[in-house]
Amino acid sequence: MSKFLKIFLPAGAGTASMLAMAYVLADQLVVDLPAPIREAVAVQPAMADEAPATPEAAAEVTLAMAAEPAAPSQPGGYGLGRAALPEEVHAWDHDVRPDGLGLPEGSGDVLTGEEVFVEKCASCHGDFGEAVGRWPVLAGGQGTLTNKDPVKTIGSYWPYLSTVFDYVQAAMPFPEPTTLTPDETYAITAYLLYVNDLVVEDFVLSKENFLELEMPNAGGFKEDDRVETEFPLFTQAVCMENCKETVEITMHASNLDVTPGDDSDNVVPAAAEELSAAEPAATEEAAAEPAVEPAAEPAAAEMAAVDPALVEAGAAVFRKCQSCHQVGEGAVNRTGPELNGILGRVIGSVDGFRYSATFADAMAAGQVWDADHLSAFLENPRGSMPGTKMSFAGLRNADDRAAVIAYLQSMSAN
Repeated sequence: MSKFLKIFLPAGAGTASMLAMAYVLADQLVVDLPAPIREAVAVQPAMADEAPATPEAAAEVTLAMAAEPAAPSQPGGYGLGRAALPEEVHAWDHDVRPDGLGLPEGSGDVLTGEEVFVEKCASCHGDFGEAVGRWPVLAGGQGTLTNKDPVKTIGSYWPYLSTVFDYVQAAMPFPEPTTLTPDETYAITAYLLYVNDLVVEDFVLSKENFLELEMPNAGGFKEDDRVETEFPLFTQAVCMENCKETVEITMHASNLDVTPGDDSDNVVPAAAEELSAAEPAATEEAAAEPAVEPAAEPAAAEMAAVDPALVEAGAAVFRKCQSCHQVGEGAVNRTGPELNGILGRVIGSVDGFRYSATFADAMAAGQVWDADHLSAFLENPRGSMPGTKMSFAGLRNADDRAAVIAYLQSMSAN
């Protein structure tokens, strides 16, 4: 222990001496203003003519702020803080409202806006707002809001021009927000209007004519009435017992099979019922004497050769598809179309489902889903049908694809 003290006590004393010296030097050479005074001085540029001009004036403002009563944050308050002074609010209040409140003085024309946009914005949004990579597209999209995949841009979706100006002023350009002057912001906004075909080439945007421009989708929004319509529903007394006279089951959750179990758990219930009915029928057909009949349709001929075990395996693999597609009795379109009778069906022909352009082209060309075409699509959806909106990566295993096709064939026969 004595050896330990001989080593570490001198080191500890030396460390304490150095810390003490650093504190003395900092106390002598660094003058740190109290936090309220720093805040008062920091807002001077934003306060313009209203800001304190000298440290003495800033100190007076600080004393005045300290004398303000605490602002309660709930009935009775916490006894902490105070109401913000008008000067403090002004330092942060830069938003622009749809009625024009908050717009700065200034103006900007389309041609100037194009120059500024190309210099500071085009690297992400493209020269004409068409977007680069995964950055947001700013132009086009008119008439797409009712599509399955709408293109929401300034010209197709944004309801107020003030939203454009406010966002550009506060958040752009990346990564140097708030560096644009009011004139540059007006010019960029004018250029964005131009690339969305809302103004002509010689248009000049200013505070004076700002409210004269109405965005195409201004009527597509409604006032937020949640305070009147929804808030009362969630603030009333909660019913805990006998809340309804009768309770009825209106729908069932899909079979997700997320709980571990034996192999029998992996068969979709509807598919299991179909299999139990299909097996005796297949046995009877195999035992029957061949009859002289008209040639069977291709889909029916293929169905006769379907292996029930393969169908069962396909029902298990189809679990990867059933979150978007339905088959069997009562199947309806969901995120993807229902798949009953898909073998031998014209591609993209399910009524009531909005297909992507590549499927519409295939339907116009009369292309039909056969086993080979369906297998290629299941293996690589985007490679087989470029432009498809289906996000599934595909079934790389050939046995899985064959099983799913057999399962879909079994649904085609119903």
